[in-house]
Amino acid sequence: MSEGGRMQSTAAVAANAEWGTVLERIGLHEEGTGPAPDLALLFASPDYADMETLVSQAYRRSAASVLIGCTGQGVIAMGREVEDDTAVAILNLMLPRTELHPRHVEAQDLTRLVSPDDWRLWAGLPADRVNAWVIFADPFTFDPEHLIEGLSMAYPGTTIAGGLASGDGSRGGTTLFLNGEVFTSGAIVLALGGAYTLRSVVAQGAAPIGQPWTITSAERNILRTIGNRPALEVLQQTLHGLSDEMRERAARNLLVGLAMNEYQERFERGDFLIRNLIGADPQSGALAIGAVPDVGQTLQFQVRDAAAADEDLQSQLASAHGQLQDVEVAGALLCTCNGRGVGLFGVPDHDARLVAETLGPLPLAGFFCNGEIGPVGDQTYLHGFTASLALFVPVGDRPA
Repeated sequence: MSEGGRMQSTAAVAANAEWGTVLERIGLHEEGTGPAPDLALLFASPDYADMETLVSQAYRRSAASVLIGCTGQGVIAMGREVEDDTAVAILNLMLPRTELHPRHVEAQDLTRLVSPDDWRLWAGLPADRVNAWVIFADPFTFDPEHLIEGLSMAYPGTTIAGGLASGDGSRGGTTLFLNGEVFTSGAIVLALGGAYTLRSVVAQGAAPIGQPWTITSAERNILRTIGNRPALEVLQQTLHGLSDEMRERAARNLLVGLAMNEYQERFERGDFLIRNLIGADPQSGALAIGAVPDVGQTLQFQVRDAAAADEDLQSQLASAHGQLQDVEVAGALLCTCNGRGVGLFGVPDHDARLVAETLGPLPLAGFFCNGEIGPVGDQTYLHGFTASLALFVPVGDRPA
């Protein structure tokens, strides 16, 4: 119980290949689980033989008003990341006076939605009824970027967080959960209104190198000139100015960062949208990148590896900790890339452990994703190699 007598949120994770045993171990007992949560977030390894029964039983036993979730190559809760075992994680959120509006959507349901009014009519919610969105999507049948763009247009200022379901093709595909049902395509979309919203922490796992530059010529995703010089020449100059160690790191993991707010005097980590550097044309000096930049936009080259990812997450969490000193966080959703984990850091539990060490023992659950959703600046994007943390906080306590 909290000091005011309100029941607190809880989270748990357990590994076992038998669904009945694993549900017992995460506190979902046949005879009941105590106070029913307003929202349950459920994540499961993809190789459970009877996923339908697992999800329906989890929903029934939790007695949650709403249960959503999906499969993940690994699942996460309370400082622990289970990557190489069959496991389930759950976050039981107590969100009093919060409006929850979940739905399952298929790609074809959104094809005719163009204007903000179209999107609000589809959602069935006026703009002032929504504080935030949670999205879990299937990466093979659904374009999450179209959904993100539509919700951002129709509900400006709302936080959007979540991730793309993942699974091992040799053992099973991806599955989405909504209450007692499972889906193998589309997306689960949850609107939050009322007393609670989300506060996002997004760590894209990259470190800036060199200096910021201004894009002076670009065509679609091709950078032609930066600072009125061939883009490749500027990149080569940037690499030449690095230490031997940093140059070696950058040679293997080079990316670009595009500034999301040009009205800043200085740019730091978190100010850039990180995208891939696809290739270079030595003859023209052009660079191809995984984004469509604007002329006049600020660009800074970036390096991404284990050290950069560790530094970035520590930096973003430290900033969030400073803003959350007097905020009562009900719980947290951690969506981290399936390219992170032990494979990147060489040690287990890296991201979940850093969250617990920096923000304290929050009730937290999540999963390893095929893509992560979260904001950079005031816009929401689909990311890769990112840790996206969504904190459930009272509306009046969300830091600006």
